[in-house]
Amino acid sequence: MEQLLKKNPRIEVVDALRGFAVMAIILVHNLEHFIFPVYPTDSPTWLNVLDQGVFNAVFSLFAGKAYAIFALLFGFTFYIQSNNQKRQGKDFGYRFLWRLVLLAGFATLNAAFFPAGDVLLLFVVVGLVLFLTRNWSDKAILVTSIIFLLQPVEWYHYVANLINSAHQLPDLKVGEMYAEVAAYTKAGNFGDFIWGNITLGQKASLLWAVNAGRFFQTAGLFLLGFYMGRKQLFVASEQNLRLWVKILIISAVLFAPLYTLKELIMGNEGIIPQTAGTAFDMWQKLAFTLVLVASFVLLYQSERFRKMVGNLRFYGKMSLTNYITQSIIGALIYFPFGLYLAPYCGYTISLLIGIFTFFLQVRFCKWWLAGHKQGPLERIWHQWTWLGRK
Repeated sequence: MEQLLKKNPRIEVVDALRGFAVMAIILVHNLEHFIFPVYPTDSPTWLNVLDQGVFNAVFSLFAGKAYAIFALLFGFTFYIQSNNQKRQGKDFGYRFLWRLVLLAGFATLNAAFFPAGDVLLLFVVVGLVLFLTRNWSDKAILVTSIIFLLQPVEWYHYVANLINSAHQLPDLKVGEMYAEVAAYTKAGNFGDFIWGNITLGQKASLLWAVNAGRFFQTAGLFLLGFYMGRKQLFVASEQNLRLWVKILIISAVLFAPLYTLKELIMGNEGIIPQTAGTAFDMWQKLAFTLVLVASFVLLYQSERFRKMVGNLRFYGKMSLTNYITQSIIGALIYFPFGLYLAPYCGYTISLLIGIFTFFLQVRFCKWWLAGHKQGPLERIWHQWTWLGRK
């Protein structure tokens, strides 16, 4: 298997899976109007019904799962890069820290057009866990990943409240921040919009991630992807495919009870939905994420499926470029400083806009990669990562 990796260091299914994740993200973001909740108020009944169906379908399939796949593959990519350096007797760790600094720059660019919704800065902060664990054993990485995914902070607050009913979660004022973000976005001043997004918006995004359990989940997914890379689970071998079948079955079986428990817990009052509810919400999303990943990997062994999703490989190779440009495109379409189509676009029309944007980006990717090895932002990230290398 090691020889197979050396022969084909770029695993096609990973590119396609990353492309699938970014495609799903763009669809969710379009339905959310890029965290700008302005929608039509006088749609006909039939369209309202259709809109609700579209919303339920897209969010059930992709919301919280596409980002999780993206995070999982971030950890996997770290393995590929660090392992390549390890073969040369080098430590990738400090170069990776510099790479995270560069990613913070891309996060700022993305956040400028995406009010309070950027995930890249979260990746920068949580990415430190990969640096700290890069030389740990496989077992230690897997155990730490599981601990993070169990959401220990949420359970600490839950137990603390059981012991002392006066114990409450800290008020991070996220709602007030989002209200302020919505206000300057609606005002339509481009300068205020950009500045507010890269300051208050980024702060709101990070603090929302704290409330939503995203910090620990992201750390767990990073380490799980790192572990998958070490075990070379994305290499198509009979042993790996049998493992993916087991992962698919176990995750599918666990999803329904986890989702049901989450719904029951969310019906409670007080601190319970914000603690135990958050943990179960993360778990049911993780189970469904693994269903999606395992299904994709297994289906990718079919030539017919590979041809059907072939464009996702191009899209995945330029994931950073596509992720950031979809924010810019979305801002120009929905926000007041642009076309301001948000008040005229319900969920169905927004989905169609997202699909159109995806196909537009795919065409650009295929054109660009015909003459370049990497996407424009990927090339910059790569070249600047290795500045000063002899």
